[in-house]
Amino acid sequence: MKPIIFCDFDGTITNTDNIISIMKKFAPPEWEKLKDDVLQQKISISSGVGEMFSLLDSGLKADIIRFVKETAQIRPGFRDFVEYSKQAGIPLYIVSGGMDFFIDPLVNDIFPTGAVFCNNAHFDKQKIYIEWPYACDDQCGNECGCCKPSIMRQIAGADDFTYVIGDSVTDFEAAKQAGFVIARDILLEKCISEGLPHQGFETFYDVLDILKQREEVKA
Repeated sequence: MKPIIFCDFDGTITNTDNIISIMKKFAPPEWEKLKDDVLQQKISISSGVGEMFSLLDSGLKADIIRFVKETAQIRPGFRDFVEYSKQAGIPLYIVSGGMDFFIDPLVNDIFPTGAVFCNNAHFDKQKIYIEWPYACDDQCGNECGCCKPSIMRQIAGADDFTYVIGDSVTDFEAAKQAGFVIARDILLEKCISEGLPHQGFETFYDVLDILKQREEVKA
């Protein structure tokens, strides 16, 4: 089977979750309850994240972008990982519940933006509002926002072996339909508790080692 990779962004490609960092810096205190409700799966991702961003004035756009550029760090090894996937001919997609306005500036010199699936933030009203261009298909009713399982079903074929790389509860539905999961943090705990085939990672050098070992065995 041909490998294909779906990789999360916040907390996976970057060392921290950029939405959480933005909220800690710019949002009023009520964002924390929304965040907790999303992580505990009491409310949908799209509802929680949409409401969090609606707490922020659109006039903060330049300040937020500057803040993310100054504070977000790409996890070590990501550039080499992207180069490996190109050389090996392995399709690689970023699937993220994050926002275009901070993802694009962070990866546009490393990764083709045409292979990035994320949400769109708009700043033409008083408060920031979010557009969800990759909503759930008829097989998912979780109101994911950016529905990773739906994107996987749309792109991956029957002959593809899917890898999912992620870190959070927001990657769990995608992980459940993956051939193999490369996980850290909350997603790693979920993979262990649910018995999903997986390995843990901290850097993309770890991811590279895992992929090379698995693809060599398959070959």
